[in-house]
Amino acid sequence: MTKKWTRRSFLKKSIIGSLTAAIFAYGGYYYARKIEPRLLTVSRINFVHQDIPAGFNHFKIVHFSDTHIGFHFELQHLGQIVERINSLSPDIIFFTGDLMDEPDKCKDAAEIIPILEKLTAPYGKFAVYGNHDHGGYGTNLYKNIMEKSGFQLLMNQACEIGLPNNDRIYIAGIDEPMLGSPDLFTALESVPEESFKILLSHAPDLADYAAKHNIHLQLSGHSHGGQVKLPFIGPLVKPPYAQKYYEGLYTVESEYKLTLYVNRGIGTTRLPFRFLSRPEITVFTLLKE
Repeated sequence: MTKKWTRRSFLKKSIIGSLTAAIFAYGGYYYARKIEPRLLTVSRINFVHQDIPAGFNHFKIVHFSDTHIGFHFELQHLGQIVERINSLSPDIIFFTGDLMDEPDKCKDAAEIIPILEKLTAPYGKFAVYGNHDHGGYGTNLYKNIMEKSGFQLLMNQACEIGLPNNDRIYIAGIDEPMLGSPDLFTALESVPEESFKILLSHAPDLADYAAKHNIHLQLSGHSHGGQVKLPFIGPLVKPPYAQKYYEGLYTVESEYKLTLYVNRGIGTTRLPFRFLSRPEITVFTLLKE
């Protein structure tokens, strides 16, 4: 009698265990595919530095990246992101690449323009190339979309942002390294050495080089924060040029000290999942030390 009960108990526990594992597996799949990719986070960071000109104290930057339109991220989702960014009342807006997942297969490319046009910031909207923007013969298409949407596309060049009191900061943008040709030296050619500088680079690992050029703040994307991370293990995959820096805030020490922030991006690529890597918009407030 005891032996039969033990077998029955073992079978019952095995069935319950299998069902529980299946439920958790399905629940994890559903969460990673349907829930977390829509759990947008707005990360707020105060960037304090003595070289920030007084007129730019409390200047607000909104940074977003990696929408990957066409891969489980539709135009209606982009419209929602635009509304959210505008609600943050940015002084300036930065986009660090990978607008469309496959530009040559994006049937709604022209419809992106009136959506991005709605983004408003008194000191402008700036963008750089991501690797997907070059892919699928998308280089000129991306350029056309961003410029018609009111963005200034920085291709190894810099732009001065000036205030009426003559305070200035500089925004430099470089190409991405996988399919493009980044050239930080050219981008900084006309930028005064002593000025406060922000660098837009799709690829975060270029920060080690940027730190040698007296850049104060670098904003990047590309990695999606790993997109799928496991507890105690971390990202399952990190793309090239996001091997060292893949998520969040870093201090990069070299000849100068550079602060790097790697945004987790909005969309997904390759797999339509996010796990422990929620989509993100980042708000930076410049504070003079």
